[in-house]
Amino acid sequence: PGGIEAAAKGRLAQGFKAVKMNATEDVGWLDSPSELQASVERLKSVKALGMDAAVDFHGRLHKPMAKQLAKALEPHAKPLLSEHSEGIKELYGLTTCPIALGERLYSRWDFKRFFEDRSVDIIQPDISHCGGISELRRIAAMAEAYDVALAPHCPLGPIALAACLQIGICTPNHQIQEMSMVMHYNVLAGEYDINSYITNPEVFDVKDGFVEKLTGPGLGIEINEELVRKVAETTEPWPLLGFVGKDGAYREW
Repeated sequence: PGGIEAAAKGRLAQGFKAVKMNATEDVGWLDSPSELQASVERLKSVKALGMDAAVDFHGRLHKPMAKQLAKALEPHAKPLLSEHSEGIKELYGLTTCPIALGERLYSRWDFKRFFEDRSVDIIQPDISHCGGISELRRIAAMAEAYDVALAPHCPLGPIALAACLQIGICTPNHQIQEMSMVMHYNVLAGEYDINSYITNPEVFDVKDGFVEKLTGPGLGIEINEELVRKVAETTEPWPLLGFVGKDGAYREW
């Protein structure tokens, strides 16, 4: 969450109108309310730039802290892990801000209980996890019947992003698309970004908060296969990150 104002200014200069950011760093199951104040200040700094923000709780907060932060932040995303459907339903009734979730759900049947509970406003299925374009399209159609918007989760590479954008072109409840442009963990393989791996990076140019629809063959991108093979020769697997609390217990990253 550090450096959010500078990062937001960078995205604004690139043409973005909204950002998605982590709400907190390491927070205990039941922690001091003062631990949440920095989250409020970071959101204020983004809003002061004239940008909208989705605040990703990232599964780091348990219900005692999520309830407090939900009241302090407008709007926010993913207040609890999707496993805690009863807790999400409870939080839904405590706040007027839109509730979003779904990157850890994998099928229509996983999402179904949240639709029937009326406990979600925006779903965020990940096209790499939920079964690809066909299943994501089915999930979106089911969501539309419950008046739920679609914002696919995609802190990933150009292929996943292009696939999500193709969904967006043909899906009426697709409202916003996450892009991992200049995201901190893109550089783990070196000085690369999602545009590095395609030969037509202009297809992802953002203008006034939008990208043009992709009209080229296939997904509309051309992969730089030579660079992909070169990077794959020396790149280590992405490390599983996490927090360790003051008591030595492992916490959700």
